[in-house]
Amino acid sequence: QVQLVESGGGLVQAGGSLRLSCAASGRTFSSYAMGWFRQAPGKEREFVAAVSWSGALTYYADALKGRFTISRDNAKNTVYLQMNSLKPEDTAVYYCAAALRLKDTYYSRPGEYGYWGQGTQVTVSS
Repeated sequence: QVQLVESGGGLVQAGGSLRLSCAASGRTFSSYAMGWFRQAPGKEREFVAAVSWSGALTYYADALKGRFTISRDNAKNTVYLQMNSLKPEDTAVYYCAAALRLKDTYYSRPGEYGYWGQGTQVTVSS
């Protein structure tokens, strides 16, 4: 089992950057594929980015490619989301998620993840 705690959210002006962190408890973090999702008010939760448990494979929502970068440090039990050139439409609660899998690949659907953090608010002002 793994527990996830996000941090790094906040208020930023359009065009700015933020780096979110997700710290995981437990000794088997390197066995979990990780993902970031976001949910804006009145909207469904949407996929942002994912990384395989080795970190070798990454995958992004098409609309976010080039602006967001996911990475992980298995020695620190942490996954990151670097967000650049932020836009007001990026405003949402951002969640990290973990999926325990044998295969070193990524996952983009919420139902594929068994563990979720509490979320961190990102607000981008225009």
